[in-house]
Order: sequence, then structure tokens, then C-alpha cells
Amino acid sequence: MKWNWGTGIVLAFVAFISFIMYFVVVANSDPRADHDLVTEEYYRKELEYQGDLTASDNLQAFGGRVAIIRQAEGLQVRFPAGMDPQKINGKMFLYRPSNKQLDFELPIQNSDTLQLIPASRLLDGRWDIKLSWTYEGKPYLYKERVTY
Repeated sequence: MKWNWGTGIVLAFVAFISFIMYFVVVANSDPRADHDLVTEEYYRKELEYQGDLTASDNLQAFGGRVAIIRQAEGLQVRFPAGMDPQKINGKMFLYRPSNKQLDFELPIQNSDTLQLIPASRLLDGRWDIKLSWTYEGKPYLYKERVTY
């Protein structure tokens, strides 16, 4: 077989295509490259987004602020002082981006506008906290990223 420019170019293309195919197969079969959606119910949550914006606006219009304070016992959640704790109904959702099995939800049970998330339920690292509640028929929403 005679080597010429045409043979060299064909061999270079074959080598390049082989490398690209190897790279694609390795990248798709690697378990670290999991391309699933972050949440299971992505599309349903996207439709609820406008309601979340309204609830966040209600909290700002109320003028109160939610404070999340780290303590030895866990995270203390302080609701706005102007709200009567007996009229607050809702839930807290704690989302752990690194591990779906650590996500959990708690009902809001206030005493003097305070709630404690126990340290036994929290591991060190980042948590996304979503508080959604109703107060006198109006929805409220607060989101924060916390490093515990």
C-alpha cells in the first residue's frame, strides 16, 4: 500500500472520529455525570411559580422579615413579629442539594413566632429552606440558603 496525502488525511479523520466516539461513550456512562432533573416534579413546580412570586410579595408588603438563626440545638426560625402565632398555618421544606434522601418537611408549630429545627435532623453543609404559610387567608413564602 502506498502512503500519500489522501491516505494520511483519511487516517487522521478516522483517528479523530474514534477519539470523539470514545469520549462520548465514556462521558455518558460515567455515574458522576447524572443528567436527571433536580426535582422529580419539575413541570408542576414550574406552573406554581407565579403563586410563589405572589406569596413572596405578600411577605415584603407585610413588612416583616423571617430570621433563621443557628444555635447549638439547631436552627431557630423567627417569623415576623407582627403575626399572631396561632393564625400561622404552613410547612417548612428543607432541601439538601447534595443528597435527595436528606430532604424533609416539617409543619409550622409556633410558640411566640419561633420554631426550632432540631440539630439531629441537620448535617453540616448547605440547606435550602422554603417556608410557606398562610396568615389570615393570605399566602406567604420565604426562601433562604443556609450553611449549617
